[in-house]
Amino acid sequence: MQMDKQKLGDIATVEISGVDKKTKDGEQEIRLCNFVDVYYNWAITTAQHDGFMFATARPNEISKFQLKKGQVALTKDSETRDDIGVPTYIADDFDDVILGYHCALITPNKDILDGRYLNALLHTDYAKKYFACNASGSGQRYALSVEVLNSFPVPMIPLRNQERIGEIFSALDKKIELNRRINQNLEAMVKQLYDYWFVQFDFPNEEGKPYKSSGGEMVWNEKLKREIPKRWKDITLNAFIDKNKGGDWGYDTSKDGTIKVGCVRGADIIKLNDVPTRHITSKHSDRLLEDGDIVIEISGGSPVQATGRVALITKGVIERNGGALVCSNFCQSFSMKKRVLSEYFYYLWQSLYDNDNMFNFEGKTSGIKNFQTDVFLANHWFEAQEQLIEKFHAIVSQYHLMIDKNIIENNNLTKQRDELLPLLMNGQVLVNSDLSLG
Repeated sequence: MQMDKQKLGDIATVEISGVDKKTKDGEQEIRLCNFVDVYYNWAITTAQHDGFMFATARPNEISKFQLKKGQVALTKDSETRDDIGVPTYIADDFDDVILGYHCALITPNKDILDGRYLNALLHTDYAKKYFACNASGSGQRYALSVEVLNSFPVPMIPLRNQERIGEIFSALDKKIELNRRINQNLEAMVKQLYDYWFVQFDFPNEEGKPYKSSGGEMVWNEKLKREIPKRWKDITLNAFIDKNKGGDWGYDTSKDGTIKVGCVRGADIIKLNDVPTRHITSKHSDRLLEDGDIVIEISGGSPVQATGRVALITKGVIERNGGALVCSNFCQSFSMKKRVLSEYFYYLWQSLYDNDNMFNFEGKTSGIKNFQTDVFLANHWFEAQEQLIEKFHAIVSQYHLMIDKNIIENNNLTKQRDELLPLLMNGQVLVNSDLSLG
C-alpha cells in the first residue's frame, strides 16, 4: 500500500542552530547539546544533563533552540557525508540546555506528527538515501540546507500508529540507557574505591577499619617524597609490566596467512565496542591482546586532551569484539607480571591521567603529540601489599563482569532495534493495537 507523504516543513518547524561553544560577556550561561551528543544517542534525556558543556547564548537563541520534549535534533553538516542527517529524540524538557551549531532542531506539529516516529523514520535507509542524494558540498564539508530538510518527504500513517511505533523504540532505548547509567555508576564506584584505598590510604586494616583514619602508621619515603603506609614499598612503574606488545593496523581484507581481528584505536579506548575489523599476519599473533592487558594511546591528543589515555582489556571486551583483538600502531599494550595487578595498574594510570599528569610526558614530532612511555614508566610509585591488590582485583573484576554483560545486552538490543526499524516503518510488521509498554 502506497503511503501518503507530506513535506517535513509542512508538518514541523525546522530551525538551523548557530550557537557556538564560546563563552561571551553579557550573555546568559547555558549548557550546550553538541553534534556528538546528537550523533551518539537515540534519545536525549535529563540523565545526560550534567554531561553537556557550559557555554553562553543570547535570549533569542535560548528561546529558539531550548530543548523541549517531542522535538528531534539532527546533525546538519560534517566533513563526512555519512555523519549528516543523524537524528536524536528529545525525550525530556530542559530549562537550560540548547542545541549547538552544526545541528538542526525540528519541532513537529503534535496533532499530525509524533517526534518519536519521526526520529525512527530519520534512522532508516530511506532517510539516509535522501540526505546523501541532497547534501551539498564535496571534499571538505557536506551540509543539509534548511530547504532540503523542509522538503524531506515524510510517509504519513495515523497518529496513534505513529505513537505505538515510537513507544516500541522508546522502550528499547530506555533499557539501553538504563544499562549505560548502571555502568556509569559501577565505574564511579570502582574509582571511588581506588581513591579510598590507594589515595587516601583508608583500605581495611586487620580489624576491617579504615587504615589511615584509624591511626595506621605512615612512614616517609624519600624516593616518593611522601608518606605511605608502613610495609609498603616504592617501585618503578615498569616493574609491574611483564612484556610490551606492539600495535598492528594490518590489512583491509583477508590474505593468505592472515588472522581476522578487531583493532583498538585511540578513538575506541573509551567505549571498547564495535572496533574496526582488520587482518594481521599470523606471525604477529604475539600481538593479540589477552585478558588483563593494558592498552594506551601513544599518539594523538589535542591542546586540551593529553595523550596516554588508557584501557583495560577483559574477556568481555575481547568476546564482544569478535574474539581476537590487537591495538593499532598509534597505541601500545602491556601484559602485567600477574593478572591480579591489572585493575590496580589501570586505575593508577587512569587516576594520573584524570589529574592531567600525562601532559608532562608528551613530545612532539612533526606537530603530532607522542606519549613518552619509557620516561613515564621509569617513575617511582608505591607498591601496595599483595593481599590488598588481590582483594581489589577480586572486587573490581566482578564489577567489570557486570559492565561487560550490560554492554553485550545493549549491543543485542541495538541489533534488535535496527532489525525491527525497517520492518515497522515499511509496514511489513504491524503494531498490535492493544500494545502497552508502560
